[in-house]
Amino acid sequence: QVQLVESGGGLVQPGGSLQLSCAVSGVHPYSVIGWFRQAPGKEREGVSVISISDGREHYSDSVKGRFTISRDNAKKKVSLQMTSLNPEDTAVYYCTAGINWYGRASWSRERLYDFWGQGTQVTVSS
Repeated sequence: QVQLVESGGGLVQPGGSLQLSCAVSGVHPYSVIGWFRQAPGKEREGVSVISISDGREHYSDSVKGRFTISRDNAKKKVSLQMTSLNPEDTAVYYCTAGINWYGRASWSRERLYDFWGQGTQVTVSS
């Protein structure tokens, strides 16, 4: 099993920045780790994921250029630096890990990921 614990959520004003972190524990192998989010009344959507082995990344179009994902394999941690936040970014953000890496066409499908954290709330509001 893999356990994922998110931190760093909170309230931020439009245009502001926030960094999320996810601490990983457990012994099950995984090859990809990243972030999904779920806004009220909407389905969970992929935000960004990163390959553990070579650092390849995927980003959703809605966050590309504003969010940056990074990993620290030694510390077993993944981070999401979020900038230029707007109210549409308000959601519960979930850390996720998966056994397999997927390409651009399919990476954002929720069912492809095997382990999930409990989520952390991000609210963008003035």
